Amino acid sequence: QVQLVESGGGSVQAGGSLRLSCTAPGHFYRRDCMGWFRQAPGKEREGVGVAVRIGSEEYTYYGDSVKGRFAIFQDKAKDTLYLQMNSLKFEDSGMYYCAAKSSVLSCSTMTISQFDDWGQGTQVTVTT
Repeated sequence: QVQLVESGGGSVQAGGSLRLSCTAPGHFYRRDCMGWFRQAPGKEREGVGVAVRIGSEEYTYYGDSVKGRFAIFQDKAKDTLYLQMNSLKFEDSGMYYCAAKSSVLSCSTMTISQFDDWGQGTQVTVTT
């Protein structure tokens, strides 16, 4: 397992934007299924979105609550995964985690138990 590191969280007003980053310091890191999850106080962790690499093609999948507002993309040169969050809502608040697994099988389902590598999380707070 590899420890991932998230950054970019903070406090933002509703309607604003934040960009989260995820890296694996000290590692040449490649996983064909990488994504973001979040957990609000008192709620279960949920999938935000994933990026799947199949050969030279990349696909992204998002949870219904963030479609059209959030975007996942990668900077391969920096081995960094990003989560661009726009039009943030109060209900987007929570701890955001980066996660990855080698297999692309069922990646789009964002099944938490299937992900091997996790970060410690970065807090996102959206104020009204």
